[in-house]
Amino acid sequence: MSESQPHLTVVGEPAAPNLERLERPSFAVYEGPTSVDGRIFRAGTWYHGIKHTNNDDGGQPYDVWICAPLHVDAETVNSDDGSIGRLLRFRHRSQVIEHVMPMEALAGKGEEVLKALMRQGLEIEYHQRRHVPAYIASHHGLNRILATTTRPGWHDASGAFVLPHRIIGKADVRFQDSGKGAHLFTERGSLPSWQEELAYYCQGNPVLILSVCCALAGPVLSRVGVNGGGVHLVGDSSSGKSLAQSLAASVWGNPGVFAASWDLSKGGIEIEASSRNDTVLILDEIKRADPKRVQEMAYAIANGTGKGTMTREREGRPKLYWRVLALSSGERSLSEHAAISGNSAHAGAELRMVDVNAGTRTYRAFDDVHGMSGALFHRRLTTAASQHFGHVGPAFVERLVQETDPDHFHRRFTEIRQHFDAVSPQAGRVADRFAVIGLAGELAIEYGLLPWPATSAATACRHLFLEWLASVGDGNAEDRQIVAAINDFIALHGDSRFSDIAATLPNPNVRQRAGYYEIVDGKRLYLFNRASLTEAASGYGRERILRTLETSGALAKTDGGRRQKNYRLPGGGYARFFVIDPDRLDTEREATA
Repeated sequence: MSESQPHLTVVGEPAAPNLERLERPSFAVYEGPTSVDGRIFRAGTWYHGIKHTNNDDGGQPYDVWICAPLHVDAETVNSDDGSIGRLLRFRHRSQVIEHVMPMEALAGKGEEVLKALMRQGLEIEYHQRRHVPAYIASHHGLNRILATTTRPGWHDASGAFVLPHRIIGKADVRFQDSGKGAHLFTERGSLPSWQEELAYYCQGNPVLILSVCCALAGPVLSRVGVNGGGVHLVGDSSSGKSLAQSLAASVWGNPGVFAASWDLSKGGIEIEASSRNDTVLILDEIKRADPKRVQEMAYAIANGTGKGTMTREREGRPKLYWRVLALSSGERSLSEHAAISGNSAHAGAELRMVDVNAGTRTYRAFDDVHGMSGALFHRRLTTAASQHFGHVGPAFVERLVQETDPDHFHRRFTEIRQHFDAVSPQAGRVADRFAVIGLAGELAIEYGLLPWPATSAATACRHLFLEWLASVGDGNAEDRQIVAAINDFIALHGDSRFSDIAATLPNPNVRQRAGYYEIVDGKRLYLFNRASLTEAASGYGRERILRTLETSGALAKTDGGRRQKNYRLPGGGYARFFVIDPDRLDTEREATA
């Protein structure tokens, strides 16, 4: 007994209520009871086959119900890697379900396809399930072709903003995923209730304003050409940092699901960032991060590119990409947490995750509790954030896509950025970040999404930026770290690893000698040998350290054309040293403090 191959038929529209002739073998989809060849077929996807035997040349027709009505609507092309797929459509409990299926899922017995469709509610006749992949594979040369993407956020080719459950903007594009990930972008309550019960009480609270605007700034980054990065809310336990993060998360979804944690590997951070592309990455409690990797993870978040890996065939796997602002929190700063593992702080990492004071304000993280006690204020907003979420972010993007002037956002950004004064390029990058966060808030105010007075968002962001600038200074961050490291080295080892160069004999109590000191006009000048200089400012090369010392004027003595000075050693012989005036280091540190 043999079975003929089915004809390739384009199925997708409801079948006619009465078909006089049925071609076999073939697949057919009926949206309701349909009469064919005098027989009534119930709604569903059918396989009309024919069996042949040696004694029956004509064959015996048979009909098999495969599954509920399943339509193959279009060919899909993944914008991220160019892979081809199919857009499938069916109904489950009166709800239309769309599923983007990669064609590679049909390899083998097609079990991946069956799992994905059954997971989403497609009714399948279990004993005939083998026909479902064959039915999908029978669709060739589809006229409709649309793009897909595996990341939420802006789809550059079409200009649409893609979310797993909706497409914002006029474009034929779809979100493609496995269906196994958490549903991050969800909605509950209403936008007016979110405005009344949450956004209203952010007024007068720079930290809360910054947090909400940070969540809104993700879609604006690409519009003004500002790179990703983050702000790190620093404050003691139970100061209100988590509430600020919950308010930010409520912009896009359920705070309990949308917010992530620092308790992740670097690969996990990449996945979380990519899944929130062009929105906001919320990371709670930096103390849960690996101190050895936390600075590397901060770089990765800001740089927006995942680590490259290879397949067994030594072919590169597609990297993950993202463009996102992070809103982090912790009782320690990034550099303090990294120091636990003995790693020195990297200025670049600190600039990519900027500290914001969320612990020593009037009411710890808050400046105004609107006539309530701090505890009641915290409890009231926490409850409201769990009841109203997921509305303002998509509503904000709906207004962004309506702007047709490509220079509009650049002009608005320039207007706000000019109020964020910064001299050094490094402080300028941080100013860009605070300015784009303020811009997002001002746009949302103009759109009627935030019930705040005009300029309040930009003012709050500028206020926090100036606080940061006052704490770290407007100079070069690497210079600050080098100066601080050498100062700390002198304070720690001044008498144990240095001795008087004027002594007749070497001091036998000095172990692991770092150099000597010379007393000039009643103060010590420290004579560092080459090894101790790089040890003092670990993580920086000697040339970079010397450049900082020259800039600060801390190299007190040199021989002509050299950075070192030649000295006669106690006990005989000569050696060259870097002569450092610690008073000049203190002056530099105070100037940048």
